[in-house]
Amino acid sequence: MIGLELVVLLGVAVLVGQFLAQRLGVAPPVVLLVVGALLGLVPAVRQTQLPPEVVLLLFLPVLLYWESLTTSMREIRTNLRGIVLLSTVLVILTAGAVAAAGHALGLPWGPAWALGAAVAPTDATAVGVLARSLPRRQVTVLRAESLVNDGTALVIFGLAVGITVGEEHLTLPHVGALFLLAYGGGAAVGVAVAWVNMNLRRRLEDPLLGNLVMILAPFTAYLLAEFIHASGVLAVVVSGLIMAQVAPSLIRAEHRRQALAFWPLLTFIINGALFVLVGVELQYALRHLNRSDLQDALTAIAAVSVVLVAVRFAFLFASAYLIRAIDRRPEQRLRRMSHRARVVSGFAGFRGAVSLAVALSVPEVLDSGAPFPDRDFIVFVTSGVIVATLVVQGLLLPRVVRWARLPHDTSVDEEEILADTTATEEALQALPRLAGELGTTPKVMEWLRQEYEAHLAAVRARGAGSDGDPALLHNRHYTDLRLALIAHKRATVVRLRDERNIDDTVLRRLQAALDNEEVRLTGREQVE
Repeated sequence: MIGLELVVLLGVAVLVGQFLAQRLGVAPPVVLLVVGALLGLVPAVRQTQLPPEVVLLLFLPVLLYWESLTTSMREIRTNLRGIVLLSTVLVILTAGAVAAAGHALGLPWGPAWALGAAVAPTDATAVGVLARSLPRRQVTVLRAESLVNDGTALVIFGLAVGITVGEEHLTLPHVGALFLLAYGGGAAVGVAVAWVNMNLRRRLEDPLLGNLVMILAPFTAYLLAEFIHASGVLAVVVSGLIMAQVAPSLIRAEHRRQALAFWPLLTFIINGALFVLVGVELQYALRHLNRSDLQDALTAIAAVSVVLVAVRFAFLFASAYLIRAIDRRPEQRLRRMSHRARVVSGFAGFRGAVSLAVALSVPEVLDSGAPFPDRDFIVFVTSGVIVATLVVQGLLLPRVVRWARLPHDTSVDEEEILADTTATEEALQALPRLAGELGTTPKVMEWLRQEYEAHLAAVRARGAGSDGDPALLHNRHYTDLRLALIAHKRATVVRLRDERNIDDTVLRRLQAALDNEEVRLTGREQVE
């Protein structure tokens, strides 16, 4: 099948899957997996196999970079200890437990550890899609865990494959050096790429060039880190986190608007395509197993899935009690999580396309020319575990969230009102000084003062929860009338174009201004 046909099929599959997910009220990844499995029945698609470098180089950097740009650095700093434990210790323990289970089911130790490394890390994109209903703190911890734990898993995977093919040796200094290179080198590359990115963005005035730099940044970070055998994943994440902190005061407004129009669509398409490809890959792996191996593989999928959940639950509860016993500071008590919230986090450990890419990276043959032991088995079990976690845990998570009765997280809305109120108050205080510096006429200054005071009154009323407040009613009437006028202006401009009084170029220019005003009034712009 040629690439164009596959691209069209993937696009249609993503469209159909997302539409069905919305109509059925089911998490999109679950439906997309089913659509991908059905797509794998098409004869021309059956021979299509997803190269691991497509995910690791083409898809993964973009997704990780956007996740890093849109996560909360404050929450990461607050929960850093838990994130580090989840992304390192839990990954090692999970890989070891899965390896032990795989060895008990008949796998040699090398392939068993390769399987463990493949399924150990949680997936940032799956967590981002399936865990949005959780409180901000839990979502941030889960996303940060998923952003970092790939580096740990890839080191374990490299050791497992290297030992199996005879290229690596297992000693404590050597393993420590590999982890130091993976994390230290990845972080250093991320800092360097972010520094270059910042300096370029300061100098580039063209939004197209500025956003081209933004697109190149994750790929550059990943490639440079891989070149020195460091963690490309960590390089992308560090670069994204740094840019998230400096971008608000560094990047121009027109650059941001263009990025916010492009990146959500790009990540939406890539996310959907990856889940579809996982379903297709499951079909491919299934056809390469004979009947006896298939029975063993299905048993392994069930066993590994249970091990993943059991180890995650055990670690979440054991580490919590250990930290409570060691750290008795008052601020630590304030960060404690309820048992019900911890159960929710236990069910939110989804696996995704990164696990599949790691499994597909297993070499087909050894240096001796012999096939890598149980490669097809590893790929099929990994694909099955991804499906099991996404489908079973994805369908259970909403029910678990309802059972947990977690308190409604209003902190984002409260902080938004605080920021809006403070910014507007300080703008009003600065208005006379700024008007004097700019030589603004008193009439214009008074007009702006009234507009800002009306906005401030509406924000305060919204913060107080007074839905019937006259200020909110005034704001709604103002917004409705402005939107009606915008619609009337748009219809007039279109009529002028249809009557050939203005050119399409003029129509597009005016329509862009009207669209920007409409989006601002309705607040529909996606920013996270």
